Amino acid sequence: MVDLPTITIVLLHGAFAESLSNWKPVLELLLTKGYKVVAAPNPLRGVSSDAAYISSILKTIDGPIILVGHSYGGAVITNAANGNQSVKALVYVAAFAPDVGESVATLLRRFPGSTVEANTAAPILLADGSRDLYFQPDKFRAQYAADLSETETKLLALTQRPMGNAP
Repeated sequence: MVDLPTITIVLLHGAFAESLSNWKPVLELLLTKGYKVVAAPNPLRGVSSDAAYISSILKTIDGPIILVGHSYGGAVITNAANGNQSVKALVYVAAFAPDVGESVATLLRRFPGSTVEANTAAPILLADGSRDLYFQPDKFRAQYAADLSETETKLLALTQRPMGNAP
């Protein structure tokens, strides 16, 4: 059995977010308990690209790893952990856990009731032909963080990170 304090807990945020806003209370708790923690930045460019990036980060960590993903981050950790013997557990926090060959878009469409597409603003076209997606600021609270204060969700809406959407 592995001694939990020797494990590094790697936290990965989901789409439209960044590490601190997504994980601050969890980081504070884990650090107070003496755990080694990495709040990895999720590039939000696409599952395969993001997973390759996170996989590179995981290779720099000595010892056992618990990999935790929130929302879209779940799809990323599923792929980033492939072949890495140091990863001892995957933890999904309100996250996508796709089967082999499944995409997040497939999962969103498979189960009725998702409002992600309806609440996404018009894409911003980038010079390379790709697009960045954001939630409409006035829809952000209901879509993303209805359990937080209105002030906090307004700040999150204003500072949300774009999700890449290749053409």
